[in-house]
This record gives sequence, C-alpha cells and structure tokens, in this order.
Amino acid sequence: MQQRSGLPESSSDITGYEDDLIVFDGECVLCSRFFRFMLNHDRNRRFSFATAQSPVGQKLYSELGLPMDDFETNLVIVRGVVYQKLDAFAAAMRVLPGPWPVLSICRFLPSILKDPLYNLIARNRYEFFGRYDTCMVPDEAIRSRFLPQGF
Repeated sequence: MQQRSGLPESSSDITGYEDDLIVFDGECVLCSRFFRFMLNHDRNRRFSFATAQSPVGQKLYSELGLPMDDFETNLVIVRGVVYQKLDAFAAAMRVLPGPWPVLSICRFLPSILKDPLYNLIARNRYEFFGRYDTCMVPDEAIRSRFLPQGF
C-alpha cells in the first residue's frame, strides 16, 4: 500500500478491504458535511466509510502513526493509495462523476500554500464549523455504506 502527503510507510494492508474508503471525524460538523456530500454524489457507491472514532478508524490512524484522539485529517484511500489533508479531498473529487473532478485541481497547489491553509482550518474546525456532542451514528438507510465496526 502506498501513502501520500507525508504519511509514514506501513508494511501491512491497513484496510483489509478492497473498496475505496473515506475515514472522517464523526464529531466534526465540517467533516460530517464532507461525508454527506460524498454519500450524495458517489452515485456508483465506490466509497465505503468509517468514522475516525470507530474501531476501524482507530486501527487505521494507529497503523499510519497518526494521533488517535485529534483527527486533523480525513483519510481517503483510492486504489490502495492513502491520501490525507487537501490531497484526500482532491482524490475523492477526482473519482466522482459529473463536474466534481475539476475541484481536484487543488492537488497541484504547492505544499507551501496548501498545507498551512489546510492545517489552519483543521486546527480550528470545531470553532469555525462546530462540533457534535457525540460521534455520528448512521441510520439504517446509510449503514450499509459503512465498514463493519466503522461507526
């Protein structure tokens, strides 16, 4: 498995799952909106989902050497490549149908610009957008899109 955006190398298959995956902070309003956006626009049901707080999310963050209690990045795994930060957003947009792939152009921004901008928003996401009191629990209609133990 390859990693992008500064993720440390992992010798194990971190997903154990063949489909593409998005792991997001289930308490973060902004992250949950990104999840809802992807759920609504991923018409081909390409992605599965997991919250960062779930057993699956905790395992992934641990195996990648990322903090397991401060989720400043979503993880997007596409064809075995792990993306984080703005590159994760770009990877997700790139595989959606319709006009959305044009938004993946942000991956070409130089790191000196995109990383500080992303970090500023990530560090302040609860203040800017709010925070849910508890982690999101999907209803029956969308539960099938989550990995087992993914919420």
